[in-house]
Amino acid sequence: MSYPDKNQPTDPTAMTAVELVSAYAAGALSPVEATEAILRAIADRDGALNAFCLVDPDRALVQAKDSEARWQSGHARGLLDGVPISIKDVFLTEGWPTRRGSTSIDPAGPWLVDSPVAARLREDGMVFLGKTTTPEIAWKAVTDSPLAGVTRNPADPSTTAGGSSGGSAAAVAAGMGPVSVGTDGGGSVRIPAAFCGIVGFKPTYGRIPLFPASPFGSLAHAGPMTRTVEDAALLMDILSLPDPRDPTALAPTLAAFRAEMQRDVRGLRVAYSPALGYATVDPEVAAIVEAAVTRLADAELRVSAADPGFADPREAFELLWAAGAATMLSGYPEGTRERVDPGLRAVWERGETVTAVEYLDARNVAAQIGITMGAFHNDYDILITPTVPIPAFEAGHDVPPGSGLRSWPEWTPFTYPFNMTQQPAISIPAGTTRAGLPVGMQIIGPRHSDDLILAVARYAEFVLAS
Repeated sequence: MSYPDKNQPTDPTAMTAVELVSAYAAGALSPVEATEAILRAIADRDGALNAFCLVDPDRALVQAKDSEARWQSGHARGLLDGVPISIKDVFLTEGWPTRRGSTSIDPAGPWLVDSPVAARLREDGMVFLGKTTTPEIAWKAVTDSPLAGVTRNPADPSTTAGGSSGGSAAAVAAGMGPVSVGTDGGGSVRIPAAFCGIVGFKPTYGRIPLFPASPFGSLAHAGPMTRTVEDAALLMDILSLPDPRDPTALAPTLAAFRAEMQRDVRGLRVAYSPALGYATVDPEVAAIVEAAVTRLADAELRVSAADPGFADPREAFELLWAAGAATMLSGYPEGTRERVDPGLRAVWERGETVTAVEYLDARNVAAQIGITMGAFHNDYDILITPTVPIPAFEAGHDVPPGSGLRSWPEWTPFTYPFNMTQQPAISIPAGTTRAGLPVGMQIIGPRHSDDLILAVARYAEFVLAS
């Protein structure tokens, strides 16, 4: 189904990737003009937000000029040729250091290799603005690190942008580039997307190739972070192209995400689970998401209240997470243990005590939830939940101050289960609190249903904006 066009903005910092490409094709705007405007926005706005740990104006402008020449010759290279993009500082990017928020990584390099993500974006002709902040080794659901400091939320800079892809979310939300790419091992794309009021998509595990292999195993996903679902779909068409360096990557898709996104989803069977059967949700967040779901029901989605039927797997997730962190950090230079974030040090030390039997038991918990969800999706095409049960809280804290919580997974109960099951899940804006803080709604589907999730999210985006 088609959706009516909105009035296209003229400020490049407010334009989506699709709008920028349309303006390039019409000759109304050049990639150089767009890149210059966004670089000015970064210079003006990022001092208050700290979304970038590296900005390279010279390199960006060279790429923008090359793109401009291609557009002028009528031979654009790819789907988003000339669109400025930022990249989370966990992806290897040729010519730039990848420090992963750590003071233990030598910025001198050499940095000679592109990850699959960076390679596909470069091949498409996109303009690389810089790298966005992450907590050390992307270990937690807020974004601060000994290397880069605290990243803040454009909706309210006193609050956290979320994490671990908080720099990417803040950049996109603040008009410092229309799109970015993050990683998601327990919610790290979806959590900051919800807190900052943007779209964050975690596709099926293996849909976006990764290199080097993550020590977090099948928990680790990459995903687009954008202002619209349409932009996310186009980025998926780029990022999901094959790369021989990832032996776990899925086969290429048979249809383009940007085309499948337009399918008619009315009449789909939708389960709405306000708490997954075990979560405690802030009343204002719960009311905002329920109101959004009600509007979807009024728009011809067949919504029923239903919980999937699994218990909170946090204990198993935290064990898998600790084992992955310990594996990664064991290869870091001597002295790292004394320099890392104290919370990460505790996770590292716990991971060193995990036995093979305990690890395999935790993997079995994940498998059993996957089986449960497979059966659940025989009855329901998709599942909707809140993305995060609380609004953004004070920046600089791993958990909400005064909450009594001890670890970030305790306040992210809706996201990490679907890393364990490897399912696609997307967060889209559902509304804002009375204080003006964004609230996200999560849409989850069976494994390999990435195209369906994007189509439902696109329809929901249209309904909620109407």
